[in-house]
Amino acid sequence: MTKLDMRTGSTAVMILRLLSEQPMYGYQIVKELQLRSDGFFNLEQGTLYPALHRLEKDGQVESRWEVVEDGPSRKYYHITAAGKAELEKSTQQWTDFSRNLLKLLEGMSL
Repeated sequence: MTKLDMRTGSTAVMILRLLSEQPMYGYQIVKELQLRSDGFFNLEQGTLYPALHRLEKDGQVESRWEVVEDGPSRKYYHITAAGKAELEKSTQQWTDFSRNLLKLLEGMSL
């Protein structure tokens, strides 16, 4: 991912991060991002599902329908080995990007 792709790639890295902890279904991903970011990240379906489909197409995520006892079946997304590798790479890129951006901003007077 290049520096120009960082903004576009933020959705994917957030999704991969959550899925690295446990499989989740779409609505659960949205709610967990909202909770962990104090509402800062609020993904709409029009953003979430295309991102999940891209990750699936790229082999970083797999999906499976699972039967839930107290409700309808849900499509759960699972991170793959390729997704874990991409998450590790993206995490390092985001860390470098953030560190350097903060270094630049600290020198500015607003």
